[in-house]
Amino acid sequence: MHQSNRVLLALLSALPCSSAFAQTAISDSTMRNTELTQVVVTGTGTHNKAQNAVVPVQVITSEELQRMHVTNLEDALTRLTSSVTFMTNGMGTTMMMNGLNEDYILILENGKRLTGDDRYTRINMANVKRIEVLSGASSALYGSEAIGGVINIITTAPSMTAPSAEKHQEANVDVTNNTSYTSKGRFAEAIAVNFEKGRLSSSSSFQHRQANNWQVNDMEEVMGKLMPTGRVMSQGFHSNQLNQRLTWDMGKGVTFYLKGSYYDYNTDRPQMARYYKGSTKKGETVYTEKDAYSYDLHHSDYMYGAGATWKMSSKTYLEADFYSDNLMSERDSFDTFRPGGTQLTKKTHYYNGTLKGIFRLGSWNKLSAGAEYVHETYKSYNFSFRSMYTLSLFAQDEMRFLKNLQGVVGVRYVYNRHFGSYATPSVALMYSPGKFRLRAGYSTGYRTPTLLQMHYENDETKNITIGNQDLKPEKSNYYNVSAEYNNSWLNLKLGGFINDVRDMISYRVLTDAEIAQSGLDTKYPTATKYQQRDNIDKAKVKGLHLSATFYLPQNIRLGGAYTFTDTEAETIELNAKTQLYETTTEPTDRSVKHAGRVFASWEHTWGNYRLGIDLNGHIQGKRWSTSYGWAPSFEQFDLHTTHTFYLKKVELILGLGIENIFNKRDTRPWNSNFSTLHPGRCVFASFKVHII
Repeated sequence: MHQSNRVLLALLSALPCSSAFAQTAISDSTMRNTELTQVVVTGTGTHNKAQNAVVPVQVITSEELQRMHVTNLEDALTRLTSSVTFMTNGMGTTMMMNGLNEDYILILENGKRLTGDDRYTRINMANVKRIEVLSGASSALYGSEAIGGVINIITTAPSMTAPSAEKHQEANVDVTNNTSYTSKGRFAEAIAVNFEKGRLSSSSSFQHRQANNWQVNDMEEVMGKLMPTGRVMSQGFHSNQLNQRLTWDMGKGVTFYLKGSYYDYNTDRPQMARYYKGSTKKGETVYTEKDAYSYDLHHSDYMYGAGATWKMSSKTYLEADFYSDNLMSERDSFDTFRPGGTQLTKKTHYYNGTLKGIFRLGSWNKLSAGAEYVHETYKSYNFSFRSMYTLSLFAQDEMRFLKNLQGVVGVRYVYNRHFGSYATPSVALMYSPGKFRLRAGYSTGYRTPTLLQMHYENDETKNITIGNQDLKPEKSNYYNVSAEYNNSWLNLKLGGFINDVRDMISYRVLTDAEIAQSGLDTKYPTATKYQQRDNIDKAKVKGLHLSATFYLPQNIRLGGAYTFTDTEAETIELNAKTQLYETTTEPTDRSVKHAGRVFASWEHTWGNYRLGIDLNGHIQGKRWSTSYGWAPSFEQFDLHTTHTFYLKKVELILGLGIENIFNKRDTRPWNSNFSTLHPGRCVFASFKVHII
């Protein structure tokens, strides 16, 4: 399948290129904690070393991604963090972070918000330089959605500082081709070409990914009986993504860039798959065979943007950015001769303009301030475009009170067309005596209802859902404390947090009186359930993070991380018999109380060959579902080996390994509350060519 794509990619990757410098030999040295020396931007929006950042940020490095042979963001966060988990079922994949789902998690790429359902599948992992994970509310810095946390993917695209004409009169070309294959037809191919000459730099990349359908159990429980089913547990797909960025150094401290991307995703569901549906006739159960799928899903997204930086002096610079993210989702009918075989599901347009300045007011103070304008539109198959805009003003002051005492104070003022004004303050402190880092912070979260929640009306099933234009924004208060110790051979972290979220939006089942008054029973006479979105929930999440990494002689690294999350959600539910609303308390939907990871790695160099061996384990406790109850716990261990060959101008990296060594699977019937959809023990191979 898609053989032509593979041939084209192979031809492109074989193209020769020039080189400006030779690969230098790499010798062994004791593995160091590169995470702490990484420069991070997510916590404050300005550049700081991770160990000196007042707001704690976890860093996943490109080296870790390469050694884990990661090809998508879901695998990266699952394998390399303990605070992020995923749940996949027939409705799709949902991310969870610290007890809250992806609606409350802001995903950024190079500091720019990603929108739409495919936010974390649109990332080309071959271009990722690092991933920064910020836990907790951060609306003072990032605005709406940043209630549960922020994930910022930093890519290797040229920065706003392009090469100067004096340094690069000759052209430099850097080409990377990365190929990966894992059992069940999981294939990824990525090509990146970086070009520099004079004041111009360019970054181009292309990625193709695909996977087959698979089942772990081909049976489904239908009216108390197990029946064969063709409905797959993991849907096959193929996707392509193209990115381009140009950066121009205009001189006198002014840099300008243009960027654009296109993404296309299609499911490959089995067209001939069948399943059984049960019904009762004259007291007997009758099973009728039906088509499992009648259409595939198609998503496409294009993004474009431009920006400039003016470095006025060593202490002051201004940034201006504009970008637009545009997503369209469709259903492609298997019967191509049917009129209207392609049906629009939804179409969204997101426009963002930001002006920001950073001013150093002496050696002890750094001020950031700016304005942001966001305009969103949303269209569905059953209503025309709806729109909403938000205007924000924000300011943040980073202060050093004493040599070992730093603080950050910030606030964002938000004005939304539908929901009026609101302010989200935040404050954080760090005391750093010697090798210790002691941090504490308070921040607020704020999330305006989406256009979908306000307007979308689902009338395609017997469960009718209507929007609500009277929704209120969701808000939260987040408190955190942490302690960190670091020396040349040990990094130890311990932190706790409380996230108090109110006015959460969920589905409220309507009473018989409300149904009759609104006329929904007349409009949808065959429906069995009528509900609308409303601010009926609130949740309190308490958590604990613990991690330890040991850097031992002979390039050995051992460690682990553990996250404990205790969630309590209050939900208003309708008692169908009494027609009265009652408050119930249970864990937040899809939350996991216990999650952790353990890892061990070793590497050694012999001349121009370097070997890396990594053992990584993800351990997850039971997961709660408001619809299905508890999913069982599971664990998965992976073994990765990395073989790097350093030639004169070429770096070759071969990856081989076993995924899910102990063949852990959830083999219950289809539509269970699965702990994992992994197909079991798999082998994988990857091959990377880097020409410089």
